[in-house]
Amino acid sequence: MASDANQKIDYVFKVVLIGDSAVGKSQILARFARDEFSLDSKATIGVEFQTRTLVIQHKSVKAQIWDTAGQERYRAVTSAYYRGAVGAMLVYDITKRQTFDHIPRWLEELRGHADKNIVIILIGNKSDLEDQRAVPTEDAKEFAQKEGLFFLETSALQATNVETAFLTVLTEIFNIVNKKNLVADENQGNGNPSLAGKKILVPGPAQVIPTKSSMCCRS
Repeated sequence: MASDANQKIDYVFKVVLIGDSAVGKSQILARFARDEFSLDSKATIGVEFQTRTLVIQHKSVKAQIWDTAGQERYRAVTSAYYRGAVGAMLVYDITKRQTFDHIPRWLEELRGHADKNIVIILIGNKSDLEDQRAVPTEDAKEFAQKEGLFFLETSALQATNVETAFLTVLTEIFNIVNKKNLVADENQGNGNPSLAGKKILVPGPAQVIPTKSSMCCRS
């Protein structure tokens, strides 16, 4: 990790974690960012974020993952929380049906505040508690398909699918951004003002990518 500070960062992608309290958002983040899990994890107060740098297709990508409390009283942070996000992880607890039933509301809030082309994955966490399952996998798959979301079940405790979930989102963002850059390059100089010069390359790790020009439309 010592070389991380000197590493050239090609992209910074902001990804937000949303969902009810106690579904394991902070544990998913801790598992991905630090490969840690704590059984006595305390509720997140307000907002926190972690970063991790990965290599995707020979490019250095810094993932900036934001985690917020799921309680209603922290709703005031929403607009700032979602600003600049190009990925979102919508998390519920497979053992608590209510947390899944609230997902449409979280999705509506996300779509109301975030860029319309944000990459979203639905995550059913705590898959290690199969004997307490209250949300059938098929219900979640059906919802994800209807809403055009990626979907995975994870266990932060057992580290199952956590890495895969983040890589799925980050790789999809990377592919969308690269496709946009390719189109922008092809349109340079042909008088197309909407695409020319709208590259998302971030010169420094401290910056968060802008919302409006950050993603291209999906085909």
